[in-house]
Parts: sequence; C-alpha cells; structure tokens
Amino acid sequence: MTEHEITLTVNGTEHELAVEPRTLLVHALRDELGYTGTNVGCESSLCGACTVHLDGDAVKSCTVLAVQADGAEVETVEGLDEGGEFHPIQAGFQEEHGLQCGYCTPGMMMAATDLLSENPDPSREEIREGLEGNLCRCTGYQNIVNAVENAADAMASGAVTDGGEVRWPDGDERERERDDGGGGPA
Repeated sequence: MTEHEITLTVNGTEHELAVEPRTLLVHALRDELGYTGTNVGCESSLCGACTVHLDGDAVKSCTVLAVQADGAEVETVEGLDEGGEFHPIQAGFQEEHGLQCGYCTPGMMMAATDLLSENPDPSREEIREGLEGNLCRCTGYQNIVNAVENAADAMASGAVTDGGEVRWPDGDERERERDDGGGGPA
C-alpha cells in the first residue's frame, strides 16, 4: 500500500512520518510516535479513550485518519503538564480520586480541558454534558465531575499545582459544595 508523508506537531514538537492512507490518528500517535497516553478503546467513537485536541478542538482520534491531520497541531494528555507541573485538570483528578483503572482518564482529561476552555465555570450538569461522549467503566462519574469542578475553581482563582497538589492563593483550602447525588454516565 502507498504511504503518504505527513507532518504533525504534537505537544509542540514537529514530526514527519510516512503513514498508510487507512492509518488512524490514534495509531499514528501511539504506534509511530510513541504518545501512548492516548488509549485505543472501541475504535468506533463510542468510548472517548482516544480523545485529543486537534487544532484546539477535542476529537476522538479513532475517527480521524492521520492523513487528514497532516499539518495540524495535536495535543495529547502528555502535553497537559506545564514545565513538569500538573495541569489543574490533572491535579483535580488526583485530588478528587477521579480515576480507578485509569484507562479512560486521558480522554476524560482532554475532553474536560476542552470544556473548560469554552466554559470556565460549568455547572455539574454542564460538566456531565461536556463529558457525555467519554465512558468510564469504573468510577460512577461523581469523582470525575468533582475533579472538573476542582480544576475550574483552581483555574479561576489562579491556584497553581505543586507536585500534583493544588496550592490556592493565600493558602486557603477551597471546597465547592457538591451535589453528589444521581449516578450514571457523565
């Protein structure tokens, strides 16, 4: 099969690679470039484990051919940390225990950062709606919603992360009142 030369900028680093026309972006990222934080789940766009940012928008990388992404900017979960420090969404997932097995977590984090870039102060319902295309088979979603709330609060207040822990301005600890009722998918 004929290969196509493409260029992807992943987490700020430009990569040139040759891919078959049928290669999915998720496989180019994982198998060709070594960005294994992006997980392969269903390969049918149902689970969201492969969510990345493509030119600033959250997409399921199992639905995009690598050749379609030629010339694009791609951000994976590996690109979330800032100079070795956790992104507020990573710290939120850690603090709120928003993961169990961790398989869905990279996709959840990428979908959540996309949501927070569009809506910096979402309600719990808006968080659930923003994550509805990402499935978690372990958590029951409450802690994931809590993690996104935590990140939104941290980002709004100018809090910083330090070794994975959120440091709030003036050292105060914040706890958003949470309605933890109602299980089910985000």
